[in-house]
Order: sequence, then C-alpha cells, then structure tokens
Amino acid sequence: MTTQPKKVAVVAIGGNSLIKDAQHQTVEDQYQAARETTCHIADMIEAGWDVAIGHGNGPQVGFILRRSEIAAKVEGMHEVPLDVCGADSQGAIGYALQQTLQNWLFQRKIHKNVATVITQVLVDRNDAAFKNPSKPIGGFMGETEARRREAEMGWSVVEDAGRGWRRVVASPLPKEVVELDTVKALIDAGVVVITVGGGGIPVIDPGDGHYVGTAAVIDKDYASSLLAQSIKADLLLISTAVEKVALNFGKPDQKWLDRMTLSEARQYLAEGKHFAKGSMAPKIQAIIWYLENGGKHAIITNPENIGRALRGETGTHIVQG
Repeated sequence: MTTQPKKVAVVAIGGNSLIKDAQHQTVEDQYQAARETTCHIADMIEAGWDVAIGHGNGPQVGFILRRSEIAAKVEGMHEVPLDVCGADSQGAIGYALQQTLQNWLFQRKIHKNVATVITQVLVDRNDAAFKNPSKPIGGFMGETEARRREAEMGWSVVEDAGRGWRRVVASPLPKEVVELDTVKALIDAGVVVITVGGGGIPVIDPGDGHYVGTAAVIDKDYASSLLAQSIKADLLLISTAVEKVALNFGKPDQKWLDRMTLSEARQYLAEGKHFAKGSMAPKIQAIIWYLENGGKHAIITNPENIGRALRGETGTHIVQG
C-alpha cells in the first residue's frame, strides 16, 4: 500500500475570522467567530491537507493595551509592554482556535492533535521602518501625556486626525521564524500548528546572539508568507473579507479575478491603483514573495468559501508564470 505524499498548507486568517463587526467583539463573540472559521479549516484537513495556521491580532492587542492603560491610571498597575501583549494575544487566540478546531476534528473522528506555538519572529534592528514608525497602537491621549511618554519612555507619538494623540511603532519585515524547527517537527508529526500569531512576537538580535523583544508590529500576511517559504508549503491560503480579489476595487470598472500569474500580480501591484495599501496590497505582496521563493500555488478567499476555493470553484488563484 502506498501512502499519499503530504500536502502542506499555510492558512493566514484575517481579523474578520475573529471579530465580525463592531457589535461582536467580546471574548464569546470571538470564540464563536473562531468556531465558524475552524469549521472550514477542518474541511481542509478532512480533504487531506496538513495545516499551519497564522492569524491577525490587531484588535486583540489593542484591547490588552487599553486594559493595561486603564489599570495603570485607576489602580497604579504596571503597564504591559507591546511584545508581551503580542504573546498574550497569541495564547488567547490560539486557545480559541485550537479548542474549536480540535472539537470539529473529534466530531468528524479525525485523530489529529492541534497545538499553539508561541512564536517569535526575528526582525532586523536596522530595518528602515524603525526610523519611521507609522503603525498606531493603544488608546488616545492628550498632547501633554503624549509628550511626557515621548520624553520619559522613548515613545514615538503622533496627532491622529484631530482625535487625539497616539503611540506609533515600526512595522519591520520578518526575517526568520525563531521556532521554525519546532513548527516543522510538529507538522511532520501530523499536528495542526497555530503559529506566527499576529505576525509573530517581534524580536531583535542586539549583536550578542541573545534575542530581545521590541515594540513593533509585523504584518501577519508577510509572516505567514515567510513561514510558507520556510516549510516549503504546497499552498499559501490567505483568508480575508472578500471571496475574490478585484482590479479597481470599489470603482465602476471593478473586475473580479479568478486567476493571476506571478508576473500579473507584480504588474498590478506596481500600478498602485488596484489594491488598497492597508488591506489587499500586503496580501498580494506576501504571495509574490512566496511564489518567488519556490511556492507553487496561492489562494485568496473568505473563510466560508475555503472549501469551494480548494476545489477550484471560487477564490482568486495565483500561480507561477
């Protein structure tokens, strides 16, 4: 009897997979959203895929930071550093994803374990992003408090569209998944791995080989792409809010895409008018890097259409060429 070769997919799930809208943000709401998403991932596993799951954590880190700020003001509690907020969110989101996915697999009599790996991702301490922090995090402040934190704590702060002052941090490129060997060993053992949560906890090497956490935010699609390249995944699937990618999105000449080649993806991204900078553009860039570094096939679709997209019925498929 011959065994089927492993098919390994990295699935990057977006914020809508955990928080559906502003009215559904509680822990219970997020758990139910995770349960819906992991049902579709269970379909993939039932179809024979080995899966590593990456996820976003922007709102969750924001909630943790806000609680920390309020606790500091009201009770004099210590504030939680950003890298630790990232670790906290990886644990909490991982818990929801691994429990709901494990439940689906048990229900389907699929004997697979699910594990969350608290994952660090190395970034270059000389990355240009550190010279120009631009990612707003945490709550709003008055100018006096913002300037005090800038002076005392070394924060970068900006005035945010008339709504108050906010801290901004760098968004450097991911260079290495620190726990990669662990992730590979788990996948090889048939375990479903939840990893690079929120793009991973950003760490730097100050020069002595000892990693240190840093206040930064890594794009989760970039980190999932790096993971897919590093484990030589057969598929990078980016789950987002739309069923397919569109050219000229939201404009009268909008055109949905079923398929794109790598060269077409490069061209459309370079044109700068098709993909929004904060949403679809990083996903396309992540896929370009994956395909440029030996990747075979990428798909962008929404969670409920993962199964249909894998069968070639929907989604936008990006391939070599």
